[in-house]
Amino acid sequence: MSGDNGGNPVEQPASFEFTPENIARARALIAKYPEGRQASAVLPLLYLAQEQHENWVPRAAMDYIGAMLDMAPIRVYEVATFYTMFNLRPVGPYFLQVCTTTPCWLRGSDAVLDACRSKLGIDIDERTADGRFTIVEVECLGACVNAPVLRVNDDNYEDLDGPRTLALLDALARGEKPPRGPTIERQNAAPVGGPTTLTTLRFDGGGDAA
Repeated sequence: MSGDNGGNPVEQPASFEFTPENIARARALIAKYPEGRQASAVLPLLYLAQEQHENWVPRAAMDYIGAMLDMAPIRVYEVATFYTMFNLRPVGPYFLQVCTTTPCWLRGSDAVLDACRSKLGIDIDERTADGRFTIVEVECLGACVNAPVLRVNDDNYEDLDGPRTLALLDALARGEKPPRGPTIERQNAAPVGGPTTLTTLRFDGGGDAA
């Protein structure tokens, strides 16, 4: 057992290894880097380990990746602890990342966060008793024009407010996966009410809009 990045004890698995499918993926990732630079694959391999291991990276996985890349374990730990995209403790299968940076805050991220707290009965950096949901507070998720934004695992849900956040959480609790993107009548990142320019799209078959 060791501490997570919040200082709380975490039960660590005794061992870790990639599945045969992920070993093949790992080798393909490593092959992208020139001889002597294979350590550069540490980021994608950590992400691959997190994907395999229920959305978090145990120490055994870091040691395994270090051996695979001929890196000292401490070098892998340094990378894993530097980037907030890596979870160093168990999180729920519904990993809720609430953006509270200025654009989202101005557009009502407090209501989104309050809805998560009230619905799930937990606060930031906590996990529900059933282990299904975890809430974290994050910086920009790169969808400022559609603020406020809540990322669930790898999917952004945009243009949220309190009631729409509650509806999203209800759907997730039922095992559903609502369409990602805007939760209002908006075409991607076009203005609310519809685009004001390029209002029609014509495709010539080659993928270019005219």
